[in-house]
Amino acid sequence: MFARQSLTVARQAAVRRTALPQARAFHVDNVINNTTPFDQTNGTKLAIYMIAFFGGGFSLPFVASAFQIWKASA
Repeated sequence: MFARQSLTVARQAAVRRTALPQARAFHVDNVINNTTPFDQTNGTKLAIYMIAFFGGGFSLPFVASAFQIWKASA
């Protein structure tokens, strides 16, 4: 019983030792007007992109529901 537990503990310790933390894929310098990883100089373009991105994600369940209701009634 104790041998099995000590083997499990040793295995977990070995996994923890070998698993290295993942490095970030990008780096953003923390300077004035450069705190985001995307261009925000054109506010209108940024607003359109954000509305399209978040609006598309928000509308997806409603579009899927409407399609399922339409498919069931056909």
